[in-house]
Amino acid sequence: MFRLQGSKVLAVDMTGDAVKAKNGSMVAYDGQMAFKKLSGGGEGLRGMVTRRLTGEQMTVMEVRGQGTCWFADRASEINLVTLQGDTLYVESSNLLATDAGLRTGTTFTGLRGASQGNGLFTTTVEGRGQAAITSDGPAVVLRVSPQYPLSVDPGAYVAHQGNLRQSFQSGVTFRTLMGEGGGEAFQIRFEGDGLVYVQPSERNTIAGDV
Repeated sequence: MFRLQGSKVLAVDMTGDAVKAKNGSMVAYDGQMAFKKLSGGGEGLRGMVTRRLTGEQMTVMEVRGQGTCWFADRASEINLVTLQGDTLYVESSNLLATDAGLRTGTTFTGLRGASQGNGLFTTTVEGRGQAAITSDGPAVVLRVSPQYPLSVDPGAYVAHQGNLRQSFQSGVTFRTLMGEGGGEAFQIRFEGDGLVYVQPSERNTIAGDV
């Protein structure tokens, strides 16, 4: 159902089924399609209220029909993720599209979220199906194992999945180690077994040195 045309355009082939995508991300379609705007980035009232409280409002549309739709978002790189009943945690600004059968919601992430423009919550995608996430430059997928935990710069983090625990290390940054000020004063540490998606370009963060 999901396939890439190049690295920056997502093609979704539909035969009467539906896809949920970031509002305004569709660039073309053929066949017969119906469009519906959905409120909030999560399912139900709780998801809508959570995003309103945190300022993480995300407008989503549902596309249903017969034919092919093409999606893109500001020439960002697109990465396909297949879920087999597990959960994907992704920054809302990096979520482009999901199978309509996947459940989306929000989860509290604590300090890491406070450093972003995305509030204290991040988006969850659960179920079986495909999701498309974006990154500023080609994303790198890094494996975390019990023997090899991973530390990530908050501005480079995109998403993660698997049985992972997050913690925060303060007082050490990648850029301050190199003698460059103005960077985040903490890192995200992942432990357990899973995958972490990082981008080769850092988004702007608002916390500064905390």
